[in-house]
Order: sequence, then C-alpha cells, then structure tokens
Amino acid sequence: MRVHAGLVAALAGAVVLGLTAAAAPALASSGTPAPAAVAADIRSGPDGKALREAIAGLPDADATAALVRVRGKKASWHGSSGVRDLTSGRDANPEGRFRAGSTTKVVTAAVVLQLAAEGEVDLDAPVQRYLPDVFAPHADAFRRPISVRRLLNHSSGLRPGRALGTTFEELYARRFETLTPQEVAASSLAKGPAYDPGTRQEYLGVNYTLLGLLIEKVTGHSYEHEATRRVLKRAGMRHSSFPGTDPRIHGPHNRGYQAVRTPDGGTRLVDVTEWNQRDRMAGGDMISTTADLERLTVALFQGRIVPKPQLEEMFTVPSDIEGATMSAGLMRYEAPDGRVVWLKTGGRHGYNSIVAATRNLDTVLVYSVNSTDAKGQDMNPVAQRIIEAALKPARR
Repeated sequence: MRVHAGLVAALAGAVVLGLTAAAAPALASSGTPAPAAVAADIRSGPDGKALREAIAGLPDADATAALVRVRGKKASWHGSSGVRDLTSGRDANPEGRFRAGSTTKVVTAAVVLQLAAEGEVDLDAPVQRYLPDVFAPHADAFRRPISVRRLLNHSSGLRPGRALGTTFEELYARRFETLTPQEVAASSLAKGPAYDPGTRQEYLGVNYTLLGLLIEKVTGHSYEHEATRRVLKRAGMRHSSFPGTDPRIHGPHNRGYQAVRTPDGGTRLVDVTEWNQRDRMAGGDMISTTADLERLTVALFQGRIVPKPQLEEMFTVPSDIEGATMSAGLMRYEAPDGRVVWLKTGGRHGYNSIVAATRNLDTVLVYSVNSTDAKGQDMNPVAQRIIEAALKPARR
C-alpha cells in the first residue's frame, strides 16, 4: 500500500501546493498543442502550460519518457516528452505501447462484473466454489469463505504469492523464465490466510490472479480471450494485448530502463523492455497505449462495458472496513476541492501508468511514464508533477 499512499499524498498536494515551477523550454516532441489550443485549454480545460512544464526536460534521472492525455469538460490535451531509446535519442513516440501493469486489474474487474450480470458469477459466493481444485490442498486453512467481492476489493485476507526473486537483480536474471498464475496462486494459499476476510484491505496482485483463474474456469476460455472479447474490443482498444509468455512489446514503443547502483556508487540504466510477465496475467500483464486506456476509461464510466447495476461495484468501497479506499478494480480519492477521482495505477519495471477520472468524466487523466525506478516505494517525481498539473482546479 505504500505506493498508493504516495499517490494519495501527491493528489492531496496538487491543489494545496499549486505549481511553482519556472517556465520550461518548449517541448520538441509531437502532441504539443498550438498556442491557440493552449489558450483554450487554460480557459475551459486542462492547463496545457502546466502539463508541458510537468514533462519537460526528459530524459532525466527519474524518467526517460512520458506520454500524457488529459480531458476536461470542453477541451483535451495530450503531449509527450523524452526519447524512444537512449541509444538513438529519437523523440518519444506519443502513440507508443507500454506495459500497463496493474491498470490491467480494471479490465479483469470488468470481465468479472460482466459475468455477474450474466448470472455466471455470484459476487457474494465463495471463490472456493468456483476454484475447488485450487483450494482443495489448503481446505483446512481456508474454512472461512472468501467471497468473489472480497477478491475484487482486496479484502480477501490472502498472503502474497511467490515471485522469481526478491531483488531487482534476481528478477532481472530470471526475466525470461515462466512462472505460471497457478503457481502464484498455490504459493499464496500454502501460506494460509493473513487475516479474516472482510476485516481490512491490503492491495495484493494474487487477488486478481485468482480472479483470472475464476474467469477461465467459468467461461472455459483463456483469460486473454475473454478480456479481449469482452473489454478490449468493446472499448475499441485496437493497440492493446496480453502477451502471455512473449517477453517482447510488439509494435511501436518507447524502451524502459531501470536505474541500478554500480560498485563505485554511481548509477547505470539497464534496459528492461523485454520481460516475460506471465505470472502477472489478470493482475498486470496488459500492453496498451495512452489512447487505448483513455478509451477504456470513457467507455467503462459511460456504462458501455459493464451493465450499470454491476458498474456500481467499481464506485463502491466497503462500508464495513475502516479506512477502505479500494473498490472493484479502482481506488477512490477525494481531492481537496471536493472532486472524487476514481483511479488505478500500474507499475512494471521500466513503466509507470495511471487511469484516473471523475465519475462524470469531467476530468480524465491517463499517463505512461518510463520511470527509472518503476517498482520503487516512492512515487516518481515526473508522475507526481503530471498529477499536480492535471488535477488543478479549472481556471474560471
């Protein structure tokens, strides 16, 4: 939850602190609006000047590229900064694909809620009913039922599943190996529950690993097939995909890097673009673009992906858990000016992303930042500047 805490702190400071950065040099990257469009943005929509300043100066120590899309009531802004790769130094591709990380959970939640609308899944039923083979070896430890809803809102009581290492160096060395979702789920259940379901929230990817397995069990098809058919195609996400065991990002993309300390106390950047993400599956392996994630957000919030009765699950946090902030696939944040923003962040090595919007879509923010420490505990400074610029109160 520390990453989420950092995000909340950044959002809270967006309005209170304002932006004090000096005027930045003009960006050379594509997607920068013409002066007339910038003036229109300032009057009735996103603050183009603040957003350009937020992503200026890349690459730097914190990020090698940034892609941003912001929609307001009457105007939109999109821009990019940085480079496609450090070798060529070419301008970042504003339409580049990237690892969307845990924003994948929004898609997974949407599929489960569709199945609920069809009567194929009961959100109040125990997941043990849908995945008896997965839970059978650990039945004694999991006598208390874990409802599907508890998986969706991260109040299941599960413990983290295994990974291929605990440090970046270990994970990087094994980045082309395959760890299956079944192995991740089994390793989590073997540890037994951490707390009684429904007594607190703890953000864990294994909740969505189990939801992915549930989708496969109920539909008889792969998670990738169902997520593509039910969500990506309906939202018009033509440049998004689930790579499975393929470590590559196909199509145009900006390469990702991780900062690594050197023996002499310096830092070098390691290319982490190619990486087998199979263990993330329904929790974080989607490849997407900022335009596609904007399409997803708009279509979802408009009720074109999930029927409106079930869509309420995405805008409802548990009322019986003190301090709860997470719903089905999203997180609730109340800005200092009273706006309620529903969001989801994502982070894979080399890439940080976000989808965020008010429910009425008066404000929509999507970004991908090629962070040099995407899995770090602190929020990326470039991402924080983007959030501060995007969620400033509109000028009147």
